[in-house]
Amino acid sequence: MTQILDRYRRNADAFADTIRAVPPDRWDSPSPCPDWDARGVVAHVVSTLSMFEELVGREQRPGPSVDDDPLGAFEAVRTQVEEELADPALADVEFDGFFGRSSFAKAVDTFLSGDLVTHRWDLAKATGGDLTIPQDEIERAWQDVEGFGDALRSPGAFGPEVEVPDDADEQTKLLAFLGREA
Repeated sequence: MTQILDRYRRNADAFADTIRAVPPDRWDSPSPCPDWDARGVVAHVVSTLSMFEELVGREQRPGPSVDDDPLGAFEAVRTQVEEELADPALADVEFDGFFGRSSFAKAVDTFLSGDLVTHRWDLAKATGGDLTIPQDEIERAWQDVEGFGDALRSPGAFGPEVEVPDDADEQTKLLAFLGREA
């Protein structure tokens, strides 16, 4: 469990740092995600936890509004995830999901942590932040998305793959596979 919690914390730290770096006048900037501005990216990350909480018979705790306090809203979600990962009785709760039997901890590791990486990039792209994705997260993202199969392209998930040159770097190839133009 420690590795899953450590990975989540690293990615949550990076996402929080990106939120902190958003200039006040850039929250309405369009993101690479259709129909979302920068604030919408944070709102998505904050609201996604509720889906996994419902799968394990729990609820997402209320927190600040993303409209009023994007960082506070994210930190509330982050705190809940970290507390639940630190408690084996909560982390090991299993559910039947889109990809078969899983646990809350495994869902955090394969989905929520990866979501933080991708959407940190989206937020940075929208607001002029650092676009670098750590190499270990690029490698991990490839592993995770390969397991998603056809669900990867389902409505509300990732857009169609974008073509890039064969000699593009790994980050550009990953983002293109996830429907983003780097």
